[in-house]
Amino acid sequence: MRNAWLVVAVALLAGCARNGAPPAAGETNSAAAAPAASNLVVLASQAQKDAGVETEPAVTRIVRQTVRVPARLTNDENRTWRVGAITEGRVVQVLAAPGDFVAAGRPLARIHSRIVHDSRAEFRNAQIELTRATENYRYTLKTRDRAARLYGLKAGSLEQKEHSEADLGNAEAALNRAKNEVERSRRHLVEFLGVAEEDGGGEQPGIESGSRDLIPIRAPASGTVLTRNITPGAVVTTSTDLFVLSDLSSIWAIAEVNQDHLPRLRAGMPVWVFVQAWPDEPFQGTIGRIGEELDAATRTIKVRVNLTNRGGRLKPEMFATAELSLGGTPPAVFVPEESAQQVRGQEVVFVRIGADRFEARQVETGRKVNGELEIRRGVRAGEIVATKGAFILKSECMKATLAGE
Repeated sequence: MRNAWLVVAVALLAGCARNGAPPAAGETNSAAAAPAASNLVVLASQAQKDAGVETEPAVTRIVRQTVRVPARLTNDENRTWRVGAITEGRVVQVLAAPGDFVAAGRPLARIHSRIVHDSRAEFRNAQIELTRATENYRYTLKTRDRAARLYGLKAGSLEQKEHSEADLGNAEAALNRAKNEVERSRRHLVEFLGVAEEDGGGEQPGIESGSRDLIPIRAPASGTVLTRNITPGAVVTTSTDLFVLSDLSSIWAIAEVNQDHLPRLRAGMPVWVFVQAWPDEPFQGTIGRIGEELDAATRTIKVRVNLTNRGGRLKPEMFATAELSLGGTPPAVFVPEESAQQVRGQEVVFVRIGADRFEARQVETGRKVNGELEIRRGVRAGEIVATKGAFILKSECMKATLAGE
């Protein structure tokens, strides 16, 4: 170990070559085309290895540009339902509470309304009319058949036969109207109001015992109950929102973006959303819609982000941070941050120009991205620069400068 450091120390004493120094053994006259000698550091290959000097090429990269903005989570309005009553009535049963997950078609509440009795009376009248129309059709059918037989036997007139056929046609039309009215009134009871055709009697599929006279308020789709605005005994109208349901498998994040970024935003662009509950876990979404007007107070524009809420971990009204991707920058040259050193008040990078030679080259730097430093001027892509151990080369160059002075 002591011998290794001795080798390094001897090599470092060589320093940045001084102006006018004779060429080293084995060098050719091509060294005359090398940079100014005061910017050169000479270090033998073995000394570089012992000192831990490492190199790698400068590379061209495109940096992804992002912006972080505040956001608020809210339910997906395209998957949210405001459920009301189909008629006026009094609430008798409330069967769901906020936070409950309900399947499509499940009763949320039941109300009592006189429309059930009126509709059943209409249904019974339609059935009576159907019975009357059926009997009349049978009678006119027999009359027609008798007139046809008599006419065939030359015992009846053609006028009687034609008259009976006309009566049969009218009876058939009346029968069809009666059937349609029975079906209409039945569907109004069963499919629209959701009650049994008759009060009492046998059970009917889809209608629970003891609730045959009550109109159910059913969930239009599967989702979570967000709000409930009724209690038993309340009188409701058709304009009242009784429940609000939402499918929370999909959720929105409403981000407030500065207007400066508006020209680079497009629907479908990727977005990463962070919440306080899981600060290190991004939830990926896409821009669904960009607002049409700026907020008068903040001068920002609202951007709707569509998120898939697997596991239901995201909750409406959570505060969040949205990271929007604005595309990539123009290609630029990057080197590891440790490559840059301060020499005589200037930012320099040591560029390998030979097996044992490095040039201390002044550079103009830019952004720092993931441990890499942008080089705007001074180094080209593909040139080999010192990374680890660059400070060794800096120390040697500084010693040579002091010795020259």
